[in-house]
Amino acid sequence: DSILLAQPEDVQKRYEHRHPKETLEFFGIKPGMKVIEVLPGRGWYTKILLPLIGNEGELVGVDYSQAMWPHFSFMTPERIEDKKTWVKTWTKDAKTWGDKSSAKVSAFQFSEMPASEVGTADAALFIRALHNLNRHHEKGDYLSMALKETYAALKPGGLLGVVQHQSHEDRPDEWADGNNGYLKQSFVIQKMAEHGFEFVADSDINSNPKDSATEGENVWRLPPSSRSNSEDPIYLQSLKDIGESNRMTLLFKKTEK
Repeated sequence: DSILLAQPEDVQKRYEHRHPKETLEFFGIKPGMKVIEVLPGRGWYTKILLPLIGNEGELVGVDYSQAMWPHFSFMTPERIEDKKTWVKTWTKDAKTWGDKSSAKVSAFQFSEMPASEVGTADAALFIRALHNLNRHHEKGDYLSMALKETYAALKPGGLLGVVQHQSHEDRPDEWADGNNGYLKQSFVIQKMAEHGFEFVADSDINSNPKDSATEGENVWRLPPSSRSNSEDPIYLQSLKDIGESNRMTLLFKKTEK
């Protein structure tokens, strides 16, 4: 609790939607672990994980493959070029987010995982990171690549935690393919099984029944993005009332070999 209370006020305001304490406990994250965090971004979860894992543990930040970034419409040539030094710059930044009691930090990009990482991690976290891998999968096998490398990096019996914007199962598959931010829980479980991960448990920690998104809607209409083409104040207020997205929270483990 002291770790959570030490975070900035704007971070704490999102606890009611992200439930970091309950989520990390569900995933079995403990001091001394080596944990992979996929798509750590500016460190929202990183800054909680570093003191939680502690100086006997290690946090490995993992970004999407360099080849995947040009597929995002918002990526400018300058930002794509900057990604070439992401490992160095993110690691440097992450080291400033902790202190001598925090976990060691390292990083790599998918498709460039160092051989030294094989079989060394206790757990891996995909927190709102799977939909992009799937939406661009056919352009470069990105989802399979990420899951294969994650499987290789984990120790036998290693844990894999997923938090992902969740579509209702009755929605069209072509809508719930990640392009709108949402995936179906059945699809995620199936893909994990195909790559050697055994389903352990699910939790409703991050579920939000108010979010019943369907065709014509995407996850970014909701907070914190709140991007909508509508100017109707009643509709916009209804989006605020929903809050953040409905999210599945799933735990898997690497099958023994």
